[in-house]
Amino acid sequence: MARSDPSGVLATPVETVRRGKGDLRRIARLVAESEAIEVVVGLPRSLSGGEGPAAAKVREFARALAARVAPVPVRLCDERLTTVSAEAMLRDRGRKGSDRRAVVDQAAAVLILQHALDAERATGTPPGEIVEEPHE
Repeated sequence: MARSDPSGVLATPVETVRRGKGDLRRIARLVAESEAIEVVVGLPRSLSGGEGPAAAKVREFARALAARVAPVPVRLCDERLTTVSAEAMLRDRGRKGSDRRAVVDQAAAVLILQHALDAERATGTPPGEIVEEPHE
């Protein structure tokens, strides 16, 4: 996870929340504690822009998260190449193998959020798409 400063200029790492039991609860707690006004979730797309099984899983997770953190909106944003970029950035900064793997998810989260912040600042429009809460 990453968060931005109150002015929405700079993304910084928060923590890595592992998928599995309690993940939604932990993320919801972090969203509440940080008084987030929006949650950005990276949507894995292929280089051509298509969506595969991983994107379907993320969409399902984002819907469950939207229900958990409502009324805070959840937005899906393209995350193509962010993990590759994060690994390269950490490698360039001298992080070693296991040490780098421990923080690559946080670095990728920072890149996803920073891209969303920069895109919104450049266009005046939030990037990506709002996730609709599942209706019961």
